[in-house]
Amino acid sequence: MEEKKEILKELGEHLPYSIFGVITGLVLLGILSFIGVLVGGEERLPVASEELFHIFHPVHMLLSACVTTAMFWKHETRFVKALIIGVVGSVGLCGMSDILLPFMGGTLLGIKMHLHVCILEHPGIILPFLTVGLFVGFLIPGVIEKSTQYSHSMHVLVSSMASILYLASFGFTGWMHHSGTIFIITILAVMIPCCISDIVFPLILTRREE
Repeated sequence: MEEKKEILKELGEHLPYSIFGVITGLVLLGILSFIGVLVGGEERLPVASEELFHIFHPVHMLLSACVTTAMFWKHETRFVKALIIGVVGSVGLCGMSDILLPFMGGTLLGIKMHLHVCILEHPGIILPFLTVGLFVGFLIPGVIEKSTQYSHSMHVLVSSMASILYLASFGFTGWMHHSGTIFIITILAVMIPCCISDIVFPLILTRREE
């Protein structure tokens, strides 16, 4: 019962940051896409989106590892356990938000999507960011007040941009003409995995001391 109350409390505190992150991500990517079409033409958009995806996706892995590790470390200081939870929570759960759920969303809408798993195809890009994220996750709870809320807001913002970039890069090139549908896909792709990774997953696995 105490763990459920803690989870609900953390979800309530993180909700405004999550909503702000998704909306801001949509607006920023709309502006970037508009500029990209003006400069390079619409046919250039998938290539530019893929290049940007390989920036935002590794940064997302860093932030995901950071906030998941920090959330667990704030409640239980067991190094190996925190390390495992940070890796699984970032690569496994929140990796879904950038790739798997956008892929499924586009496919369900009849778009021919390409499944691109970045950590398998470009591990040299992902692993350094993941390592730094884990390291920082052990440091920030005692340094920055409400660090997990701030890092979660940045995490959601970057994740929403990575999700839309994946759609634009690997099949859903005309995403701006389906902004309402993309908004729903992004909400599901970002909010569910990232809140599970940042909040529910580490808190469920926390063993409280007597």
